[in-house]
Amino acid sequence: MSAEPAAGPVETGKPRGRFARTAVLVAVFICAACGLVYELALVALGSYLIGDTVGQASIVLSLMVFAMGVGALAAKPLQRWAAPAFAGIELLLALLGGLSVLGLYAAFAWLSLYTPALIAMALVLGVLIGAEIPLLMVLLQRIRRQDAGSAVADLFAADYVGGLVGGLAFPFLLLPLFGQVQGALLVGMVNAAAGLGLVLTVFRRELSKRATLLLTGASLLVGGLLLGAYAFADDFEITARQALYADPVVHSERTQYQDIVLTESLSLGGNRDTRLYLNGDLQFSSMDEYRYHEAMVHPAMAGPHERVLVLGGGDGLALRELLRYPDVREVTLVELDPAVLELARTDPRVSTLNKNAFADPRVRAVAADAFSWLRDNRDRYDVVLVDMPDADSTATAKLYSTEFYGLARQAMSDDARMVVQSGSPFFAPKAFWCIESTMRAAGLSTVPYEITVPSFGEWGFHLASAKPDSTPVATGAATSMEIGPLISMEIGPSISMEIAETHQEDGNPLAAPGAPPLRLPADVPPLRSLDEETLQAAATFPPDRTRIPGMEPSTLMHPTILEYAQGEWANY
Repeated sequence: MSAEPAAGPVETGKPRGRFARTAVLVAVFICAACGLVYELALVALGSYLIGDTVGQASIVLSLMVFAMGVGALAAKPLQRWAAPAFAGIELLLALLGGLSVLGLYAAFAWLSLYTPALIAMALVLGVLIGAEIPLLMVLLQRIRRQDAGSAVADLFAADYVGGLVGGLAFPFLLLPLFGQVQGALLVGMVNAAAGLGLVLTVFRRELSKRATLLLTGASLLVGGLLLGAYAFADDFEITARQALYADPVVHSERTQYQDIVLTESLSLGGNRDTRLYLNGDLQFSSMDEYRYHEAMVHPAMAGPHERVLVLGGGDGLALRELLRYPDVREVTLVELDPAVLELARTDPRVSTLNKNAFADPRVRAVAADAFSWLRDNRDRYDVVLVDMPDADSTATAKLYSTEFYGLARQAMSDDARMVVQSGSPFFAPKAFWCIESTMRAAGLSTVPYEITVPSFGEWGFHLASAKPDSTPVATGAATSMEIGPLISMEIGPSISMEIAETHQEDGNPLAAPGAPPLRLPADVPPLRSLDEETLQAAATFPPDRTRIPGMEPSTLMHPTILEYAQGEWANY
């Protein structure tokens, strides 16, 4: 590419030599790394605040790629003044990119305008990033003219390698060491230094005195704003985070997996309420968590329960209920985030609630992805508890798939029971009944039930057995239950499910043949919210929450539950 000399008293000589060429390519490398960090920071922030990683990535990447094309076209008139234009664009990009996370967090916390702000930010950053390459191409050609193919190859090689370094630095260096807000600010400073440094060293003779003064003043302003924001970033995060929660925040940390927040309040009557939030979603309230955990744990313990597997439940509250049974010999708990386990062990607000469950010698806690852990597991358990966050993000949708329940089924002994927390049959009925159809598609026989947890509202579970209905077909006089499995083999699971619903065990029209009876164990410890009558009533669903027919199972390749959960919870 060629360009006319800059107008006015600008160019007194062209930069020559290998140093100048190397400096341009280094600037390309650094700018590309910074640009990719800005993109990833916007995606990561959206996944923390909104929860939809795929949706956020699609919005950010598609808008930024589009805007980069616009920026490349918009840079054409600036090629006459390539050096000062490049420096100005880099300063503006450094300022906006560095402040992007802070600004979007503020829009989410105080203005409820996160998505419009994200769209605007992605477009502006994309335009600025797109303008870089044409201007750098002009600067590269001013050092030494070469054919277009060679120039493009050199420039894009440095650009792509910079993208690689930026892409790896964001999750493995910037996030762990600096966090999202300060990490983006630090990258903004590096971006500004790279752009301004290239122009003031290699291309300084292309700048008029006025341009030099303007760029110097702008760089001081940008640097001061970024440094000031960096210094007050911690205070800003505390203030913004507190704006998201009604109660005082007493603990917060952001890990590579999620945002962990613990709040605590004290009522006028002296009641203390401790609440745990993961990525903004309430996990428990100390005022009523016992209702949730008693309903989840104790029906599954009606039968052999020497060996128990807990998938999720890193707060230790389900573990507390399990350890109340003296004949429980071993409990294995698999939790993704080590920070949740550490909080449950060491924070007195949480460890008091779980009664120091992790100190019990019968407990083995494993920090691992439950899906991957199940693939390698060869042990068998009498009880399996699946206490996972709701399937409202791509990260959690796989934990509600046919494949996941199939792996969990392999971990069950012959007489084992599994219970799955299944969200709200009132607020998200499609997601609730999708979980049932997904579990049945994995070969589990289920019975649903629901309870009331004031902090959550109506909340439901599915209790399941790995034993499908295996009643032998009687010669000449088969009942509807007896022919169900036979028809299932011949014409598919959808027909068998419809037939199964016509004849259920224990008079429960929602229980599948072969499902475990919904009852409390004979050795159940004293409970605060559950008895036999309450539990039997929990299996009766009113007409507005009864089964929705035709729900497709959710799979890894077709996570239908994600669509249901996001669509339904968006209404509340």
